[in-house]
Amino acid sequence: MSVDPTTPLSNDGAALAGFSYPSVDPGIPALEVDALLDAHRELIDRIKLCFGMDRASFEQSVRPLLQHYAAYVHLLPCTADNYFNDPGGLLRIGLETAFYALQGTDAHIFSGRATITERRNLEPRWRLATFIAGLCCELHRPLSQLIVTDEAGSEWSPYLGPLTGWLQIHHVTRYFLKWRPNAIESRSLGLFALPHVVAADVLQDLASGNTQIVPHLLATVAGLPIYRDHNVVETLVRRSLALVIDRFLLASAARYGKPQLGSHLERYLVDALRRLVVANASWTPNADKSRVWYGADGMFLVWPSAADDVRKLLEADQLPGIPKAPETILEVLLTAGVLSAQEGGKGTWLIHPPTGKSAFEAVKLSAPGILYTELDKLPEALPNQLLTPPAPPTQPAAAPPAAAAPSSPPSFPRRARASASGAAEPHSTSLPEQMPLGATPPTAPSNDGPPEASSEPSASSAPKPVPIPPPPKLIAPLRLPLTVRDALQDIVATLGGAEAGWWAALPAEDGLFIPLASLATRKLTPPAAIRAMGDAGMLVSPSPMTRSFQGQDAVGVLLAPRHVQGMPQAAASGDI
Repeated sequence: MSVDPTTPLSNDGAALAGFSYPSVDPGIPALEVDALLDAHRELIDRIKLCFGMDRASFEQSVRPLLQHYAAYVHLLPCTADNYFNDPGGLLRIGLETAFYALQGTDAHIFSGRATITERRNLEPRWRLATFIAGLCCELHRPLSQLIVTDEAGSEWSPYLGPLTGWLQIHHVTRYFLKWRPNAIESRSLGLFALPHVVAADVLQDLASGNTQIVPHLLATVAGLPIYRDHNVVETLVRRSLALVIDRFLLASAARYGKPQLGSHLERYLVDALRRLVVANASWTPNADKSRVWYGADGMFLVWPSAADDVRKLLEADQLPGIPKAPETILEVLLTAGVLSAQEGGKGTWLIHPPTGKSAFEAVKLSAPGILYTELDKLPEALPNQLLTPPAPPTQPAAAPPAAAAPSSPPSFPRRARASASGAAEPHSTSLPEQMPLGATPPTAPSNDGPPEASSEPSASSAPKPVPIPPPPKLIAPLRLPLTVRDALQDIVATLGGAEAGWWAALPAEDGLFIPLASLATRKLTPPAAIRAMGDAGMLVSPSPMTRSFQGQDAVGVLLAPRHVQGMPQAAASGDI
């Protein structure tokens, strides 16, 4: 049966009403806030149950937060083509993360140093702050990645107010989205949108009777670490967000095929790298057996040792979906632009640290500031290039062998031979009786010129050897534990025969400053080691102190100078 190609396949105009070519963006409808929240009524009921409030209290304290958040993000998607990328995705991810973070507060103790009465009074505030932090954890995206316009092309200014207010003022019925190309994730921008969600009186209530809740809340929203205190809120939110994203990706794989797995892990991997640099002694740059090497040609991480440290840290955080294979972690970081590959596409490099006897496999950071974004300055880089093998030590050229000087003939006594007249004949020589047969008789020196200089160097002109000072030695009491003794001896041994930049301790006028990182690198627990040295009477002060070491402020202890024999002189600047 032949079909006429000019015959239309269908005359049903209603079926073709929704299709056009080229395709037209239908936009997103401008719904009311209550309609937005009604779509998530079941999840909101679970949030109310988790708070343990009656309906009146919930409507007074929690419901306004949900309304403000929904008014700000409306039906915006969270990402362009990854997780929660449908309209309303940003609202949903905030609600789910807030719920799981609130649920996690039941297993944690806030303000552990406070009294029971103080903790009882502060616990509701900590729970509300955790909920707010989870709700606003992705609040930075409208400010950094999205452009919202109406049909005429007028743009919404997310710094000035919520999206719902802009839609109402301009009488917009449908709005349209554009994604910023190559947008960089800037979580700290969420702080500028936070006042549109959390009222000032709520922050004042959270800050009542304490000085920790609001700073921890703001640090969590901004993605900034708090080094002097453990941020339980950030831990709960980070774990909850990873769980929510992982559950969405698994559900998307079941419904739509394979999603973009791993792209959301970048923030957790980079955060783990920064935490290791701050808290792990083996991540001290350019130190002995360090994971981080910073040279003239860039900053490198020893691989896969660095990947193992990252995996262990994230597993301790109980984050779901974290890859275990170093190859997967490397692929995620390369795709995110955190690491740089070689021209041929290989992800690892071969570096030659100056203290290493062999080359190490490493990965290269695209910028050193990725690890040290929260610090005032970068560590000092080595002057040499790590990708170039160090030149072998040059041996002094051997002097050419000197021509063998003729050995001086033995001197023989001269005897006068009596003549017939009985007078002795002058200048006459005779062979000695002991002279062997065939030997050349000695030649008499000539009186025509000065005597020839001896070709043998004199003993006074030979260079005197420079005495080599003995290496520094630890003088420790017998009651010092063996493990601490061996570690201290290893630290003291670095002071001999090496440049000051590679010392594991800092000689000073009042003693030897030993950073706690040097103790931890040698598998010692710093508090236990300090207690052992204090009990042995080896410390100038029992309390740790802070001094400049290798260009950074380091916490350490001061060993009394009497316990180090042959300690080098202290640097003039007090730093090495």
